[in-house]
Amino acid sequence: MNLGNNLYQARKKKGLSQEEVAEKLGVTRQTISKWETDETIPDIRQAKRLAVLYGLSLDELIEFDMDVQEIQEIIEKTSEELTSKIDWTKAWSRKYPILAQYQSEVDISYYAEKLLRLLIDLEKKYGYNELNSMLVLKDILATVWKSRKNPGNLRV
Repeated sequence: MNLGNNLYQARKKKGLSQEEVAEKLGVTRQTISKWETDETIPDIRQAKRLAVLYGLSLDELIEFDMDVQEIQEIIEKTSEELTSKIDWTKAWSRKYPILAQYQSEVDISYYAEKLLRLLIDLEKKYGYNELNSMLVLKDILATVWKSRKNPGNLRV
């Protein structure tokens, strides 16, 4: 995305018109339009005021991604009860078919036993409950996954 589109998306997300934003910033509606069409860009002070107005950090405003923000908001609003009703394997297997087929190919008990030992170790060493141990292990696995793309970034 470009900055103009980010500004437009952030403004729309807040439900504000160009006129309302212009009035709050003390500029013309045409100025807001020019920013949103990448004809001009706001200076750093104006950009900071826009970020505050839209409830974003300056970095978030510059890199504003409507899809990512919506997903984050949905995650925050999803209750534990609803989460427990979702068949995550089925949901994700639409995007990643391996999730629907690996059960007949992989010795699940072999890997499950190793993972269970790691979970129990996290619970004993750090006093985490089951859920927190699972989240920590998932996060460590994600870090390892990312490090395979940038091998120098993993610290073990």
